[in-house]
Amino acid sequence: MGVLTTSPTTMDKCIEECLKCARACNECFAACLYEQDIKERTMCVKTLTDCTEVCFQSAAMMSRQSNLSKQHCQLCASICEACAKECEMFKDKHCQECAKICRECAKACKQMAS
Repeated sequence: MGVLTTSPTTMDKCIEECLKCARACNECFAACLYEQDIKERTMCVKTLTDCTEVCFQSAAMMSRQSNLSKQHCQLCASICEACAKECEMFKDKHCQECAKICRECAKACKQMAS
């Protein structure tokens, strides 16, 4: 349920997943900066940044019940999947956990978009 209004359960779940994913991506980004192979992580770091931004934007759009929320959630799902794929290439704990959270967010966004 929304903070001030009643919103569909699917939307609330998606907002929560988007915020969790954005936080995980920011934390993973920060951790990646200290890894020895940072140059090999360039695409991963860029994708983490994109994923953070699109997740925050999706949560904001859903919160204000934008007419474009569903389309934005579809984009968010695609970017979350791309981020998960990038993170899965690295075997450290933070990237593996981030990939899992990105996949959960993508699933919630797909449900919201349908």
